[in-house]
Amino acid sequence: MTYSGRLNGKVAIITGAASGIGKAAARLFAREGAKLVLADISVEALKEVAEEIKDQGGAAVLKKADVSKEDEVKELIDFSLSTYTEVHILCNNAGITGNFLYSNPEDQNSEDWFQVYAVNVMGAMYGIKHIAAHMKQRGSGAIVNTASVAGIRAGAGTNAYSASKAAVISLTQTGACDLGKFNVRVNAVCPGLTETGMSKPLFDYARETGKEGKLGNRCELRRYGKPEEIAAAILFLASDEASYITGQALPVDGGNTASLNLPGMKY
Repeated sequence: MTYSGRLNGKVAIITGAASGIGKAAARLFAREGAKLVLADISVEALKEVAEEIKDQGGAAVLKKADVSKEDEVKELIDFSLSTYTEVHILCNNAGITGNFLYSNPEDQNSEDWFQVYAVNVMGAMYGIKHIAAHMKQRGSGAIVNTASVAGIRAGAGTNAYSASKAAVISLTQTGACDLGKFNVRVNAVCPGLTETGMSKPLFDYARETGKEGKLGNRCELRRYGKPEEIAAAILFLASDEASYITGQALPVDGGNTASLNLPGMKY
């Protein structure tokens, strides 16, 4: 890949940056010239990402943050502004799947639902809430939320996870409507099956049971995604190349949401 400095002069906050899609986005953003504030609850892993970026000549600081707690998200935004003065990009990427053990509606656990919503939905809302005034005053900004194909169609995650990601898509749309007149764009990426730390239990199970070949076979490209492929879409939506795009939920799913049926069965 050729890096062209698409984020030169930009400051970006990325939550959930210690692994998976967030880590891939952090690496890519740094290579494209962004100064980074990296946030996660996994501090040691976050330190490794920040050190890797700095060793390669990039600029990155880190901040431990549990996005389900509003005070910690506010502290993250305040820390970012005190460090860099300006913030141009916010990537609300932190997320959790919820408990896969609840396969029946009657077995669902309210605590699990509340936890998933606290991280996936409220975490994104808190980020938008506490960066909005700054971006409105600047008259520009880009917010990219990580949703999921599970928020578009059922069958790609737990019930709580799917509902939470549908809520993130709606939050993206309402945020775009609220902030558009201030030239602040709000978009979402909707990854399909991607191998990350969050999806590790699924991948481990498939490999242990000899079903690895089935991973991703329900999308048109017949494979699962890589974090770097999702990060590339996040970069596009965060960059000035997407200056006329807001309120959109972009599937990055190998064609999974292109059909109601299995690949090759559209008759």
